[in-house]
Amino acid sequence: MSDILEIAGHKVHRGERIRFEIPLPSLANNSEVGMPVEIIRGIKDGPTLLITAAIHGDELNGVEAIHRILKSKQLRDLAGTLICVPIVNVYGFNSKSRYLPDRRDLNRCFPGKNDGSLGSRVAFEVMKLARHSTQVIDLHTGSIHRSNIPQIRASLKDPKIKNLAKSFGAPVIINSNLRDGSFRESLTDCKIPVLLFEGGQALRFEEPIIKGIVKGVFEVMHALNMIKAKRVKKSSCVVAQKTYWVRTSESGVLKVKKPLGAVVKKGDTLAVITDPFGKTIEQVITFYDGVILGCVNLPTILAGEAAFHIGLFEDADDVEEYLESYDLQF
Repeated sequence: MSDILEIAGHKVHRGERIRFEIPLPSLANNSEVGMPVEIIRGIKDGPTLLITAAIHGDELNGVEAIHRILKSKQLRDLAGTLICVPIVNVYGFNSKSRYLPDRRDLNRCFPGKNDGSLGSRVAFEVMKLARHSTQVIDLHTGSIHRSNIPQIRASLKDPKIKNLAKSFGAPVIINSNLRDGSFRESLTDCKIPVLLFEGGQALRFEEPIIKGIVKGVFEVMHALNMIKAKRVKKSSCVVAQKTYWVRTSESGVLKVKKPLGAVVKKGDTLAVITDPFGKTIEQVITFYDGVILGCVNLPTILAGEAAFHIGLFEDADDVEEYLESYDLQF
């Protein structure tokens, strides 16, 4: 750990705490846009942890979680460096949108270029910042009108990443493949361990999810020896090696029969779809034993739409006891 950390032209010494904005392309009326960053450096040697939120501009639970982390007394005796970016996609955040103004998904624009599209330029700045880190936690929610139970997505082939994922304490860990152009893929290419958290839904502050994020981040920081606060007994977690989506065959009104987090058996009815008069025209069923990790929130649905995200486990019944320790009523 060097005595001086220089990022975006700002020099941060040991024991210092600073806030600044990384300049991004301006709006069409030439209004300036900046990505907010806060850096806290401890006096003692330690890792450099980067926490990011709102890569999708409407995913807000992580924004509030970072606010609370930055206010916590647990950072008073920090070892190493904490870098927080509460709002990565500033454009989407201000327009209440998942996407950038050009309708691109920022999380498909990495690693970016300084002379590419808007998304590519933003991704390039994020990667410049991320290369200073030794570990990354990237915070997400479900997409618009969808909810996810708290889960960590990570590449579990690396034992270090697997241990960090378990340290976070989310009820479910998904051994997740990398997506082309994603932040997680670019970090993996740079050999920077990364955990992707998913929980809750877009455009909301959900207290159980926010509290779970804050607790999980501090558990990871404790595992990295960045903080010495007494650890709270964390909940057990289970690993899903595979997941799949249940799609609808008919359009209509969706009436959910199995809630988020429910343990389901092959052949169970997850929902029914009715016509405008309430007549059932389809039963949406699951083809495997598993757990509902995510589901659509809107009653209106179209044929072929992904309605339920199911996680597959060695023994789905064992998962139920782990989920009971979490408040999933969000």
